[in-house]
Amino acid sequence: MVSVAAGTDVAGQAQPVWKEARNGEARYADAAPPQPIVERFIPVTALALVDRLTVADAWPNGDHGEARRFFRYLDFWRRQQHNRRLMTLLRAYEPFDPDSDLLITRQYTPDEKKRLQKRAVADVRRILERANYVSIDPKSVELILTKDSHYGLDLHVDLGVFDECLLFYRGKTTRRDKRTNYRKFMRKEEFDVPIFRRLCLLFKLKPFKVRVKEVMAEKNVTEKEAEKIVTRMRGSLPAEVKEDNIYIKLFKNIPRNDLEMVFPNTRVRFRLLDKIKLGVTGGGAVGMGLVGTAGKLAAGGLTMANPVALMGAVAGLGGIAFRQGVNFMNQKQRYMVVMAQNLYFHAMADNRGVMIKLSERGAEEDVKEEILLYSVLAKETCNRSDLELIDGAIESYLRSAFDIQVDFDLPDALERLIADGVVREDADGTLHTLPPAQAAQHLDAKWDRYLDDLPDGVRQEGMEVDAEDFPHL
Repeated sequence: MVSVAAGTDVAGQAQPVWKEARNGEARYADAAPPQPIVERFIPVTALALVDRLTVADAWPNGDHGEARRFFRYLDFWRRQQHNRRLMTLLRAYEPFDPDSDLLITRQYTPDEKKRLQKRAVADVRRILERANYVSIDPKSVELILTKDSHYGLDLHVDLGVFDECLLFYRGKTTRRDKRTNYRKFMRKEEFDVPIFRRLCLLFKLKPFKVRVKEVMAEKNVTEKEAEKIVTRMRGSLPAEVKEDNIYIKLFKNIPRNDLEMVFPNTRVRFRLLDKIKLGVTGGGAVGMGLVGTAGKLAAGGLTMANPVALMGAVAGLGGIAFRQGVNFMNQKQRYMVVMAQNLYFHAMADNRGVMIKLSERGAEEDVKEEILLYSVLAKETCNRSDLELIDGAIESYLRSAFDIQVDFDLPDALERLIADGVVREDADGTLHTLPPAQAAQHLDAKWDRYLDDLPDGVRQEGMEVDAEDFPHL
C-alpha cells in the first residue's frame, strides 16, 4: 500500500489528514468530507507548485535540485507538444479565419471545407478540455433562457441560426457587487453575483439556404416567405458576421444569468416593468392630449373656421406621441449601450488569439497535473490499485497547501507520463518511475530525437496532417 495514504502529503512532509476507513475508502481524519467537486482546473501557477514541491526536505538523497530541473524540462517538452497540435489546428482553421490578411492561394471544395470545419471544431473542443474547461449545453434552458439578469436586461437568443456552437466555462464562482435597494430608501447593498471566470464561445452560422429549408419545415411556409423570415432574423447580426467563417470568443467574469449577451444575435427585449412604465407614461400623456383636444372641440374653440388653432392642437398631440416614441427608442438604446459596455470589459481574445491562449493554458494544466503526480510516484512504490488513494492525497494536499478544491485528473496525467517513458507499468500494475536526474536525461534524449527527425516524430504521436487538405506540407 502506498504510504501517502497513511499520512504523508505530496511534498513528502508528515501531515496526517487521511486515514483508511473500514470499508476501504479514504476519508478525512480531522474534517467532514468536502462537497462534490466538478472542476479539474488547478487555480495555482506551475511555478508556485514547483516551489512548494521541490523544497530540500521533500526529496531523499538531496534530489530536490534534480527534481526542479526535471520539472523545467517537462514544462518545455509538454509545451512543444501542445504547439504542434496548435499548428495543426491553425492550418485547419485557415479557410474560416475572419481576421486573416493573407493571400488566398487555394480554393477548397465544399467537401474539403466541411471536413476541415469538423476537424477545426473538434480540435478546439479538445484543446478546451485539455485546458480543463467544462462544457455547457447551449440548449440548456436553465442556463441560457434565464429571466433574472444581473444587468437588468431581458435578452433572447435564437440558437437555431448556428451550424456549430460550443460553449465552455472554467472557474464557477461568485463575486461581490453593489446595487441600489429602492425598498431601503435608495441605500447601497452588497450581494453575490454568480459568475464564470472564463467563458469561451465558438459559433458558425448555418448556410442561408439550409436555414431557409429548416424554417419552411418548422413554420410550414413557402420558400419565399421563409427567405423573408430568415433575412429578418439575421438582421440582428452584425454585417461583419459571415456564414463562411468560424468565430471564437473568450470572455472573463461573465455573470451566469447573462450568458445570452455573448452571442452575436442577442436581442434586447423590454422587461415587464419597462413595458408598464412606458405604457403608463406614454398612454397617460397621449390620453391627456386627446382629452384636452376633445374638450376644446366640444367647447367650440377648435372648428374648421379656426384652422390655425386646429392645426396647433393636432401638432401638439402629434408631438406628445412622437416624444413617447423617442422615449421608447432611447430606453432600448440605453439597454444596448449597457450590453456593449459590459462586453467591452469582459472580452479577452478573438479567433486565433483564443486558440493560442487556450493552447498555452492547456499545456500549463498538463504540467501541473504531471508534477503533482510525479512527486508521489517518484518517492513511493505504487500500484494501480493505489491510484484512488493517491488521487485523494493530491486533492488533500492542494486543500491544505493552497486552500483550493480540485477534482484531480490523475488518469490522464498518468497516461501522459507512461507515454513519455517517465513511468513504466508492469503486468501486475506496479508502477516504476525514473528518478529525477534520470528522468531529466530521458527528456533531453527525447528532445534530440524529436529535433533530428521532426516529421517522423510528429507522425508517430498522431500529429500528422491530411495530405488531401494540406498538399503543400
